[in-house]
Amino acid sequence: MSKFRSTLYLLLALSFLPAALIAQGHHEHDSGQYVILSAQYGDERRHVDVTERLKQLARADRPIQVSNSTFGTDPDRGVLKALRIYARGPNGREQMFEYTEGTYVDGAQFRSWGRGEWGTGGWSGNWQGEGERDHGRQDAREPEDRGQYVILSAQYGDERRHVDVTSRLRELARADRLIKVSNATFGVDPDRGVLKVLHIFVRNLNGREQMFEYREGSLVDGSQFRGWGRGDWGNGGWSGNWRGDQRR
Repeated sequence: MSKFRSTLYLLLALSFLPAALIAQGHHEHDSGQYVILSAQYGDERRHVDVTERLKQLARADRPIQVSNSTFGTDPDRGVLKALRIYARGPNGREQMFEYTEGTYVDGAQFRSWGRGEWGTGGWSGNWQGEGERDHGRQDAREPEDRGQYVILSAQYGDERRHVDVTSRLRELARADRLIKVSNATFGVDPDRGVLKVLHIFVRNLNGREQMFEYREGSLVDGSQFRGWGRGDWGNGGWSGNWRGDQRR
């Protein structure tokens, strides 16, 4: 009888083991260092709060694709949108994470992601995040912001038709990553059927204007531009010459 009871207790213990391991796995996955304050989907002009929807999706504990169908809304039709997750970092300061339409969110870096124990408020309400007003994020990537060229303007298209995309490029640069030159990236096609380029006009160390050209499909690496990740540029000063000083 004693042997029977021992066997029964062992079987019961083993039956609870998978659940315990799953719980442990969730606990480890939920040990990220950033606590989410709010999640907003859209663009600077129009965006909506999707914190509760993101919380529901996070409980499935798998990557989430950023799209209108995922969040059940299209805040600004015809414009490339983004999901911005505002979180509090280990230093207690607010930080913003941006995921453009079509990309995936992996919640491993967020605390209690799968349990949904976040999003209870505390967001500053600033679409650009506090990184725009202070240097909390600047210190971590200071080397990338020491480029020798200061951006004056960014224009996308061709010589016949081009549009100013300085503000859009500034938003993308704050994510401090490589940027692909395309209609989808800038949310516009200035001249249909024609190969387009991105022209970034800068002021060099000699104070002269210079132009960098990136063809459609290529990648922009902002490491050579001063203040790239902070967005401390694009405040005017461009001559208006599509070819830049290279022409003169």
